[in-house]
Amino acid sequence: MSAGTYTPSPGAAPVGRMIGAQAVFETRMLLRNGEQLLLTVIIPSLLLVLFSTVDVVTVPTETAGGSGRAVDFLAPGILALAVMSTAFTGQAIATGFERRYGVLKRLGASPLPRWALMCAKTLSVLVTEVLQVALLTVIALALGWSPHGNPLAVLLLLVVGTAAFSGLGLLMAGTLRAEATLAAANLVFLLLLVGGGVIVPLDKFPAGVESVLALLPISALSDGLRDVLQHGASMPWGDLGVLGVWAVLGLGAAARFFRWE
Repeated sequence: MSAGTYTPSPGAAPVGRMIGAQAVFETRMLLRNGEQLLLTVIIPSLLLVLFSTVDVVTVPTETAGGSGRAVDFLAPGILALAVMSTAFTGQAIATGFERRYGVLKRLGASPLPRWALMCAKTLSVLVTEVLQVALLTVIALALGWSPHGNPLAVLLLLVVGTAAFSGLGLLMAGTLRAEATLAAANLVFLLLLVGGGVIVPLDKFPAGVESVLALLPISALSDGLRDVLQHGASMPWGDLGVLGVWAVLGLGAAARFFRWE
């Protein structure tokens, strides 16, 4: 008797197809979560409008084309904050509770490799960030923002920054308890909002503190975007290098230490 032919063929799908399907699922779950939308869309938008229209913090306003407005300084920092809120804070909290409720344990029993899950989550974050950047750009332009610089440099900074924050968020979610991840992720978000050059310029801090803060991924992303969009720089290689180091370390550590349960 000849061997039977089974359609579809049994076995795992190609890794690329599994990553794509998981990325679509992760994106749908992320966009349906009202709490995540508050963190990733509403808070950055409110901060942009508030600090651009109310003289709360004195910020440098000089741009590549001469004097500018507060929004010229704030908009790049808020874009960096949006990346951090989605790729780090939101993803860490969501993944931490998925791990607690056994969702990741079930995924661990599937053919989906651990690194492929991380890639799918990072892709879902990138899709969400496209919507964030579009919304924040419209708001900033309505407030009088005048961006400069190379769009490709901005894109590269956002992608590498996303990889850095995504790796750190997954590392936290894959090693800490869900409650600890919730507390730690929100605390880090607040601390970096104040000390990451998003709203308060780093030169407002003491020299020793400033040099340390400049090595943080949020500072590198904020300063890099600001160099391009406010000052018209071609490519801030130093800030991009800092983000690259964080991306390699974060994703590498997450791939090594992430636990399914």
